[in-house]
Amino acid sequence: MTSPCNDPRLVGLNVYRVGGAVRDRLLGWPVYDNDWVVVGATPDAMLERGFKPVGRDFPVFLHPDSAEEYALARTERKAGHGYAGFQVVASADVTLEEDLLRRDLTINAIAEAADGTLVDPFNGQQDIEQRKLRHVSQAFSEDPLRVLRTARFLARYKTLGFTIAPETLALMGDVSRSGELAYLAAERVWLETEKALGEAQPASYFITLDQCDALSTWWPELVDGVFSDCLDAMALGGNSDALSSADWRYGLLVSPLSETQRESLAQRLRLPNAVARLARHVALTRHLLGEGLSASAVSHWLERLDAWRKPAQVNDQLVLVAVLAPPYVRVLKAAWQAAQQVSPKALMEEGYQGAALGTALKERRYQAIVETLN
Repeated sequence: MTSPCNDPRLVGLNVYRVGGAVRDRLLGWPVYDNDWVVVGATPDAMLERGFKPVGRDFPVFLHPDSAEEYALARTERKAGHGYAGFQVVASADVTLEEDLLRRDLTINAIAEAADGTLVDPFNGQQDIEQRKLRHVSQAFSEDPLRVLRTARFLARYKTLGFTIAPETLALMGDVSRSGELAYLAAERVWLETEKALGEAQPASYFITLDQCDALSTWWPELVDGVFSDCLDAMALGGNSDALSSADWRYGLLVSPLSETQRESLAQRLRLPNAVARLARHVALTRHLLGEGLSASAVSHWLERLDAWRKPAQVNDQLVLVAVLAPPYVRVLKAAWQAAQQVSPKALMEEGYQGAALGTALKERRYQAIVETLN
């Protein structure tokens, strides 16, 4: 990692590397981004050095060369509901320890000075050694997003042996039962969930939220007797690289739900259209595999996938079939290719037009599927 020691723009500033970069270096985990905190400085001092302000709620600046974030040391006080309900104080009087105190977990509250010295007032290194996710202070409960973040960190680091400290899990339960989670923005909830779905142990995210009574606020459809089925469905992707993205894992997770439940969940989380659509298609494909490859079922599958206008959607689902039911891939590919050979132009040359053309296309495609399956 680069050091601010020789950066002329930082001369005279008290700068520390903080947060994830320090944590992941200590864990031997890949470090991709640096975050910095500047103690004892003012916004004017940063502007004079050419830094570009980007913080809307508190002073954060981008380095003009590296584009890394440099935030002025700050404290926060709860002043409303949800993630954004805080009053922020960023001044030259805020100490490094005061800045670290406002952070969520002890493993995220370690700072590294320019000479490599670690500042660790809340024993984050000890918790890294003991593989514990532990809150820094009772202020943890003031930000409901931290419930989701802690569950997400477990999804990332569980393979290293991490667990959530019992007192932290209890505090997460208190936050969940307080009703504060309902004030989070849906987009923010999905962002945390999407990140968790991309981690090594995504099931840990949902299991943790269930344990601390957070699941029922944003994912009530998962709670109603189908939670285990949903987790089992998500695990069907196994170690397949093709199905390891957050979108695929989400689609598998919600595939045991009814169509009404999936759509309700998509609306509540304000899912991107592509994610909601893929979830519909995954459920459709799993239903096909469950009922068997009859001509009518395959024809319905292709129609629901909008196969004739968007053939890529069929190809995507064939990837899923290859993982879930390999023997079916060859048969479905053959049926799909046979149906594609039915030419609208040839039917028009036979005299079909308008609605009659559409009917004839459907019948000929169905017949092509029947002949292939037989």
